[in-house]
Order: sequence, then C-alpha cells, then structure tokens
Amino acid sequence: MTDTATAYLAERFLRQIQRAAAKAKQDVRAFCNTNSQSFDKLAKQANVQYNHFVRTSGPDHRFAVQHFWLMLKERGYIYESKHEGWYSVSDETFYPSSAVHLRLDPATGRKFMASQETGKEVEWVSETNYHFRMSALRDRLLEFYASSPQFVEPASRMQDVVQQVTDGLTDLSVSRPVARLSWGIPVPDDTSQTIYVWLDALVNYLTKANYPFQVPGQEHAAGWPADVHVIGKDIVRFHCIYWPAFLLALDLPLPKQILTHAHWTLAHEKMSKSKGNVVNPFYALERFGSDTMRYYLVHSGGIQDDSDYDNQYIIDRYKQLQGNLGNLVTRVVRGKGWSVRRAVTSGRTDDSPEGKAHVETLERLPSAVEHWLAKLHPGAAIKQVLAVVQQTNQYMQKSSPWDLSARTDGHGVPRGIIHLPTDQHIRKVDSIIYLCAESIRICGILLQPVMPQRMRHLLDLMGVDEGRRMFQDAVLGADREYGTPLVDVGKGREGVVFPPLASDY
Repeated sequence: MTDTATAYLAERFLRQIQRAAAKAKQDVRAFCNTNSQSFDKLAKQANVQYNHFVRTSGPDHRFAVQHFWLMLKERGYIYESKHEGWYSVSDETFYPSSAVHLRLDPATGRKFMASQETGKEVEWVSETNYHFRMSALRDRLLEFYASSPQFVEPASRMQDVVQQVTDGLTDLSVSRPVARLSWGIPVPDDTSQTIYVWLDALVNYLTKANYPFQVPGQEHAAGWPADVHVIGKDIVRFHCIYWPAFLLALDLPLPKQILTHAHWTLAHEKMSKSKGNVVNPFYALERFGSDTMRYYLVHSGGIQDDSDYDNQYIIDRYKQLQGNLGNLVTRVVRGKGWSVRRAVTSGRTDDSPEGKAHVETLERLPSAVEHWLAKLHPGAAIKQVLAVVQQTNQYMQKSSPWDLSARTDGHGVPRGIIHLPTDQHIRKVDSIIYLCAESIRICGILLQPVMPQRMRHLLDLMGVDEGRRMFQDAVLGADREYGTPLVDVGKGREGVVFPPLASDY
C-alpha cells in the first residue's frame, strides 16, 4: 500500500559487543554475524519487508562514515582535545556532572554513579580524542526547529528537544582511543582513534541512499531525505539533536520528521534482561502469529506514554477482531438470503436514515485514516477503521436483511405470503448487503499494512481482485467487480478470517 520501509541494524553498542563477544569466547565479527542473523530472522518471521538490511560493519558504510568525517574536519568542525567526564558503557555516551547521581543497588548494597536519564552506571573517564563543534550549531538548530515545529512527534518531545538546545550545547566527543575501543570504524587520518559509535550509526541512514555519490539536487532519488525516522524515546537526543547538527554542518538535507515512540513495559515495569522480565518475540510470534502480533503492537503500542504488554491483552484484542470484523464477514459472505455479487452489481445504497448515515461514515473513513497516518499515529488510524466495523455490525443488525430475505429464496422466488412486491424486497436487501460489503472491502484494504495475511484472506472471500486493493481503491463505489469469492467460504470454523487461537490463556 505504501513504499516498503528500510530497516537498519546499527552495531552501535561497541564496547558492549566487545565484552559480550569475549564472554562468549568468540571473535567480535563472528559474534556480530550470529546476532545479525537473529534480527534478519525476526523480520522475516514478523512478515516485515525492507529494502536494505544495513550492517554498520559493511564496507560501503565504512567508506560513507569516513568520508562524512573528513568533510566535517575539512569544514573545521572536528578538533582534538583532552576530554573528561562521566561515561556510560551501556549508553555509549558521556554525561555532564549535572546529569548523573549516586545510586544504590538494593540487591547488593553497592553504591555507584548512574545517569539520571537512563539509570545506567557511569564511570569517570579522562582521555584525548576528537570533538565535534556542536555548540557552533545551536542557533542553526533552533532556527530549524522553529521553521519545522512538527519535526519531532509527539509535540511534548519536540518541546523537550528545543529546551535542551536552548539551554546550551557543549561540544561532543566523537572518537575513542583504539586501546579502549577497537571494534568500530577507525578515524581515517588517525588509526589510534575509533569513530564515535553514534556518529558511525547515524550515518547509516545515508549509506543506502548512495552517500557520498549522490547527484547534487537529486538526493531524494536515492531515498534521502527520509520522510520519517522511527525511534524509541530513549534515543531522542542522538536523533533529534546530534543527527541534525551533523547534517547541518555539511549542509545536507535533514529528515522530514522523526517519530519517537514510548516503550513496552511488563507488569508495568521497564523490561530488563537483568530482571528477567522480557518477552521473547520469536515465542510470541509462534504462539499468536505475525498478523495478531502486528495488530496488537500497532493498536495498543504507545506513542506518548508507555504501554503494558500482557498475553491476555493480546487474546482480548484478537477476540474483539473475531467478534466484530470476523463475524461481520461471515454473516455477509455466507448469508443464504442474498447474493453479494448481485448486490455489488446493483451498486444501490440503502436510502433509509441509517443507510444514509452509514454512507457518510464510509465516505469519511479514508480521509480520517490518512489524517492519522500523516500525523504518525497508526494506532489511531486503526481505531477509526474498527469503529466503522462496529457501526457496520450495528447497521446490519438494525436493518435485519435476513428478515426481508426470508420472504424470498435469495434469488427473487417468493416464499409464502408476502406483503410487498418481491422485487422491492430484493432491492432493499441488496442495498443493505451492498453497504455491508463495501464496509468490509474498504476496511479490509485499509487494514492490510497491519494484518497482510488475514486481510488477504478477507479480500479473497469478498472476491476483490488483487489489482484493486490499493489505498485509492478504498472508496465507496470504487469497485463494482467483486462479490464472487476467490476461495472456498468454508463452513463452521473452517475458512474464517480469524480462526480460534490454540489457547485462551
């Protein structure tokens, strides 16, 4: 329905990788190869398609990063200096003294200094390395934010970013001594230093956009600038301050927007490997299926606030789909008192007050979905669709086409004594079924990005041609050719859009 997303794997936690590889008694590159395969496997199991799977250890990326570094240095943004400060290995960043505090580990009683922002332990480090003149970009950053007030979503995080830059920027340490960090890209003209992991990782957005071999003025042809970056709220500073500063320094286009989402919690606590309160995504996908998990994560995932993960929540959401959308499809396609194909061919909408109101609802739906997607709130867009599904069920229940169709056999042949002309009954039934069928078709098209497999089956049941399943087709009356199922409609639980789960707990 839309352009396929580009996925990036940034091997950015370099010191952690070194330590983990040593613990596993593996060469660092071999260790990264094994881990990267897990991410690739996860994407495939979740039915996530991407244009490029970028590893920051690739030769094209190494060339891009070193070129980027040399351009920064040529413009006077890189200089060498002694650096001292509180450094977090986990976060791969330095923190000022005002951003750290003393913490106590309740399990061991050990006291340690930690980042106020992430809670990760920090250590005092003193070393000579290279710095980026980020302080020189403060005014340009503020000008950019003012001209692009929706650069960061949601607005509350945009305000936080502006406030941080307004309060002042210090120059950024952008290299580490090889003696402390050997796994990474070396500084091109000083092999005793390794390029800072976030400068390395952020440039990967440019790597597959053919940087630095882009044609001036035609950068977008290769995919840059990005329409939107999607990141977690814990890395806002790197993407929304550091990254724009790097790009401004080289007069390169900035991404159009950055969506910063909240986190998933477990039992209302932050997930942590050390605590053991984590979710294995492979197990979840195997148990519930990719479409169910995609739907749950998009529907219930938080943009502004964290969301709590629970298997029961997933089951509840799925049952809602079964009872609403699944039941609606079954009632329409398996109905014995009408013909979906005949109703679609007639293209006649119900002229009752309820029918006219439903027509207006369907006409508004595509623009409502597009509105929320443009605002980078896919969960809100889904809820618009689900509201229409619920309204369609209510409309069908109130209209009761089965009562009208009971007077004929569904093909116009009278059954017993009737009180209205048979053709009038047929037209009324067809007008109701047509609106219900259109509701299913439009909603099925709009839900494809979230549940591609289930919606493919739904549209097959409705007989919608594969070439008529794009966003522009999700308009009332846009397709008059469907109505004959492309697959067996089944009976009972067979062939339903949302089959029963293996377990309800």
